[in-house]
Amino acid sequence: MRPFLFLGVRPEDAAADDEYAAMLRCTGLTEATLRRVRLEAGPLPPVDLSAWSGVVLGGGPFCVSDPEEGKSAVQRRVEADLARLLDAVVPADVPFFGACYGIGTLGRHQGGLVDRTYPEPVGAVTVELTPAGRADPVLGAAPPRFQAFAGHKEGLTVPPAHAVVLASSAGAPVQAFRVGRNVYATQFHPELDVAGLTTRIEAYRFDGYFPPEEADAVLAAARSSDVRVPGVLRAFVERYARRGVHPQTETVPPGLHPWTDIGTAQG
Repeated sequence: MRPFLFLGVRPEDAAADDEYAAMLRCTGLTEATLRRVRLEAGPLPPVDLSAWSGVVLGGGPFCVSDPEEGKSAVQRRVEADLARLLDAVVPADVPFFGACYGIGTLGRHQGGLVDRTYPEPVGAVTVELTPAGRADPVLGAAPPRFQAFAGHKEGLTVPPAHAVVLASSAGAPVQAFRVGRNVYATQFHPELDVAGLTTRIEAYRFDGYFPPEEADAVLAAARSSDVRVPGVLRAFVERYARRGVHPQTETVPPGLHPWTDIGTAQG
């Protein structure tokens, strides 16, 4: 099988490593078939999209709606790298799945309005699939109505004109959308369980998602929720896994060493 490419943007090692581990569990892939690049650690190497089954983008503390003058050099570089990647991904309809940060990144790239109108506090939200979502081969793997963990300062207020809205919630009218047939983004975190949320609450306690002194209450509420990780990431992988030679013998994708976590290698 050709591997999938996972792009992380979290500067905090504990949160970054936990997110990658969650992606491995939810997709059913291994480190050999879900290869990680930490974009915050260095520029995105050249990507030959034909060498990959698909691309998955994780979440992180960046917001595309941040004022430009307030963005760090790293954030601006990450946004530029992702914009160039999407310039190639979207026209070719290459399988892509972006979670949380992904909905802002893809939404803005495709002409949607991303702003601070629809933030959601850290915790469980009830996500409801639209009719298109229920019929979708990826989002339709989830129940028509389910709880998932979210927590974001920005959201997609107006989706791209050509996008298909697949899910919504009371606090965010666009919880998932699709562009073309194969390019997806969700506002909720399809990989996140209580243990993972605990790690992120500690990592981002002072990042403005909630008052720091309320961290224990946020976690207690999360533990009392009925969040069960939906199967959308597994459905994405099963739909788009492209068969080929064994990953230990296949040609190395240009610019990427097959057995190195690039983010770790670059520090």
